[in-house]
Amino acid sequence: MIRVEDFLLDRIPVSNEAFLAFVTRNPEWRRGMAKKLLVGEHYLEHWKGPLTLGDESLREQPVTNVSWFAARAYCESRGGRLPSWHEWEYAAAAGRDEFDARHRPEWRQRILDWYAQTGGKPLRKVGAMPPDVRGIHDLHGLIWEWVEDYNALMISGDNREQGGADEVMFCGAGAASMKDREHYAVLMRVAMLSSLKAGEGTRNLGFRCAYDPQGE
Repeated sequence: MIRVEDFLLDRIPVSNEAFLAFVTRNPEWRRGMAKKLLVGEHYLEHWKGPLTLGDESLREQPVTNVSWFAARAYCESRGGRLPSWHEWEYAAAAGRDEFDARHRPEWRQRILDWYAQTGGKPLRKVGAMPPDVRGIHDLHGLIWEWVEDYNALMISGDNREQGGADEVMFCGAGAASMKDREHYAVLMRVAMLSSLKAGEGTRNLGFRCAYDPQGE
C-alpha cells in the first residue's frame, strides 16, 4: 500500500493565459529562446508567436505542447511542483459525489470513452466541466497531464527479462506490473506518459501544479 501524504493541487490545469504570463516574466522559457535540450521542436507551436496566442489558442484553454522541464519550471516559479504519480492518481479517483469512484463502472466508462475519441477537436476552456467532490476540475476529459515521476512505472525492456523488443518499453510495458489490470484507463496513462521523453510535448498534454502544505 502506498501512503499519500497531505498535499494541495490546483483546481484547474494551467491555461494558455497563465503560461503566457510565465514566459513573459521568464524569457529563457519562450519559444525560440528555450534550450533545445529542455524543449522539443513542437514546444508551444500552437501559439501564433513567442508572446502571442493567436485566434486558435484561447487564453482560457489549457496550455499544451509543453515539456516536462517547462512545466516543472512553471510550478517552481509559483512555489509549487508537479504532482507525483500517486498524488495525481489519488486525486483523479474522485467522482462528482465521492472521493473514490473507481468501483463505479460508469465512472470508468466515461474516462475510456474520452480516451477513445480522436484528436483534432479544439480543447474546451479549463474549468468548464463540473468539479469533482473536492472542487477540482478536468482531471479527466480534457487533457493528459505531466507528473513529476512520469516514467517511474516503466519496467525493464531487457530482452533477457521479457523476451520482447525495445518497443515493449514504449507500448505500455510499465503497465505489466500494475496490480489492478482491469483498470484499463490507468494502464493507458502509464503507457502514454512512459512513452515520452522529458523534452517532448504533445497537443493534448498539459499540467497542473501541486504544493506541500505550509506548517503552522
